[in-house]
Amino acid sequence: MKNQSDEKSDIETVEEVEPKLKYVRLTNDVQTILTKDGVSYLAAHPKFLCIGTNWGSIHLLDFEGNIVNNRQLRPHTVAVNQISIDSRGEFIATCSDDGNVFVYGLYTTEDSQEVSLGRCVKSVAIDPLYHKSGNYRRFITGDDRLMLHERTFLGRTKSVLLCDVEGVVHNMRWHNRFVAWASNIGLRVYDIISRCSLGLIKWDKRNNIIPSTYRCNLTWKDSGTLLVGWVDTVRICGVKRRLQRLKDVPEYIVEPLSMFRIDYFISGIGPLNHNQLVILCYSKEKDENEKAMRPQLYVVEAKESKYVELCTDNLSLRDFKDFGCNDYALESLVVENLFVIVSPKDIVVANPCDADDRIEWLIEHNKYAEAMEIVNSKNIVLNRNSRISVGKKFLDHLLFVEEYVKAGQLTAELFGNDKKLWQEEIFKFAQVHQLRQVSAYIPRGEVTLDPHIYEMVLYEYLKLEPEGFLKIVKQWSPSLYNVSAVTNALIEHLIVNSSSELLEALAILYTHSGKFDKALGAYLKLNHKGIFQLITKQNLYPLIHNMIEDLMQLDCEQMIKILLEKDTVPVDIAVAKLQDNRLYLYMYLDALEKKDTRMLARRNLHKDLVSLYATFARDKLLPLLKRSNNYSIALALDECKRLEYYPEMVYLLGRMGNTKDALNLVMSQLQDIEQAIEFCKDQNDVDLWHDLIGLSLDQPKFLKVLLRKIGTYVDPRILIRRIGKRTQIPGLKDALVKMMTDYNLQVSVEEGCTKIVVSDCFDLHERLYNVRRKGCGVDEQHLCSACQKCIVGQDTVGNVLIFCCQHVFHEQCIPADGLETACIICTDSRTKQTAFQ
Repeated sequence: MKNQSDEKSDIETVEEVEPKLKYVRLTNDVQTILTKDGVSYLAAHPKFLCIGTNWGSIHLLDFEGNIVNNRQLRPHTVAVNQISIDSRGEFIATCSDDGNVFVYGLYTTEDSQEVSLGRCVKSVAIDPLYHKSGNYRRFITGDDRLMLHERTFLGRTKSVLLCDVEGVVHNMRWHNRFVAWASNIGLRVYDIISRCSLGLIKWDKRNNIIPSTYRCNLTWKDSGTLLVGWVDTVRICGVKRRLQRLKDVPEYIVEPLSMFRIDYFISGIGPLNHNQLVILCYSKEKDENEKAMRPQLYVVEAKESKYVELCTDNLSLRDFKDFGCNDYALESLVVENLFVIVSPKDIVVANPCDADDRIEWLIEHNKYAEAMEIVNSKNIVLNRNSRISVGKKFLDHLLFVEEYVKAGQLTAELFGNDKKLWQEEIFKFAQVHQLRQVSAYIPRGEVTLDPHIYEMVLYEYLKLEPEGFLKIVKQWSPSLYNVSAVTNALIEHLIVNSSSELLEALAILYTHSGKFDKALGAYLKLNHKGIFQLITKQNLYPLIHNMIEDLMQLDCEQMIKILLEKDTVPVDIAVAKLQDNRLYLYMYLDALEKKDTRMLARRNLHKDLVSLYATFARDKLLPLLKRSNNYSIALALDECKRLEYYPEMVYLLGRMGNTKDALNLVMSQLQDIEQAIEFCKDQNDVDLWHDLIGLSLDQPKFLKVLLRKIGTYVDPRILIRRIGKRTQIPGLKDALVKMMTDYNLQVSVEEGCTKIVVSDCFDLHERLYNVRRKGCGVDEQHLCSACQKCIVGQDTVGNVLIFCCQHVFHEQCIPADGLETACIICTDSRTKQTAFQ
């Protein structure tokens, strides 16, 4: 716990428990007073403190220990027993064993009083409303009786006996309408308005304990709650109105709310908040020298019959070894939540720890995370600390204990986008070579730091973590740092320590600085596929002409995709660069063929593709041979002969007109009668069918197939006549049936087609005849096809001829050479066409 004064109390906590209170020892004038005298009683008011000494002096002090206005009130001749202050702090009542009771007016002497009772007065209580005019100029004294003293309108003091006391009144407190006092046998609460006692709470009988030996400590928490501490017992009493008003019975009743014992004697008690109490304790035990031990201040939470200890503070008060339990006292200001601890030679003020105190204690005990929680909580009011100041201390602590990851996370939470804070605090990470832990949180958006900050981070990654260096180079914008400086540093580092990560980072830096040729070289050296993205993004197609084969080797699919894009790399250049690698050339031309076969034909590349297909993709060779005419059939045939590709050879021989050789190849090498039949069918050559029959005569299984299928293409009798008489053909019967059926079907189809054709001819002829018989209309809009004059008009003389072709002539415009039966225009056109042909 932290004390706040020039000379601070030494407060020792028994355990590492967060304190509830902070302490300040009063200094200044009070030290002078206590050097010569000792405190016998202290009363506290929010405005000031009033102390009575063993020599009977009365002093008014502020809360820093200074005498107020150098004013000293009238003294008693012996020690002051009790002091009471009205609610506004305008009047003070004191009593002493000298038998005198003084009422002082701090601002006026008009209502001051002085009463001499001629006996020892142990306690006094002034009316809290004494400052008001009327019937409030009164106070109560207690010795062996309880007396009420009132000032009459004539200025005299009238004393009235309120109650006889069992023994002596040791302590008395007045709050609103209730006066509580403690005597030798117990505690009473008196209703000053009803002028009646509300009952007696007797002290428990305890062995070896004399009630008068220990002061009973009384504190009103509020008008309905009284705190009582006697010996080692704590009582919380409630004063409340009865539910039913009975005759001759007090209107209010006192009920015990809680009672428990502690392990110490009680020197004072006060409320903290809610159910928490502050108890000034005096140890029952002695030290090894039989001297008193340090007094303690307990903070407990009261239950019905027990308590929970929240905090315990050992108090180092001056000369504590020489004092007893009754020499200490605790005065509390409930509203202000302030406590004054009093000993004959010392005065210490305690008040609850505020947020700043809590934060400072937590920091002192290295509980920075909890301190940050308080700082970040809502509705917190801080005077000495701030979120940034606490955060900086937490950051220093994390760096000291080498929790660098947490330190990096804290920077993001603490500094946000505050450029000044970042640039001040980031050097702490640089000193311990842990800039890597903060790199993910450095501002890189709207707010950016100075370039050298980012360069420091990059240099650390370069030296200690190449993988992280590559990651940062990829993530960070090149505008954050000097690319040239970082590139030079990387090149120098690569001379000593080379790695794939650093080479990739170098390629990226070259890209940032616009040195694309060097970037491509670095990627190629690294065999990194990121080169393709760079080429596409930056349109670096002219730079890759000499790299095509290397790029194909790196990723053939990606490179072919780039080559196929329009206007990227000319086809002729790509083909020339790939001539030394036929596999890559095949893959490129094959992809190009799929995309645009006409372009390959125009560029005469099918001849190359035929050879490449023959080597790498035979299944694609025959389709290419069939759909393309842009290759040398002879060269293709030679290639197929070399590789013994017989189906392809058959096709090529057929195209060359060597149908017999092709058929012989099918029958001899392929032994495929089905293909032979298809080949003869495609060629539509009767002689070829005869050749096929001849080649099949010594193969009964071929004859069977021919018998089944030849009937629809040639006269089956040709085959049957050429089959030897003793030839055994499996499935001959079925084959003959199939042949005859197909032949009859074909004959039937031909006859049916002939009938349809004849019928259609007659129908069309009749339709043509009817059309030609129809008349043709001629009017003034028609012109003579010979003279180009109007065909019908007033000047027209003679007949008009119109032909079925719709050409119209004047009769006199047609030459008289016997051609009037045919249109001269159409006749000339046919004549010229015949001559041309």
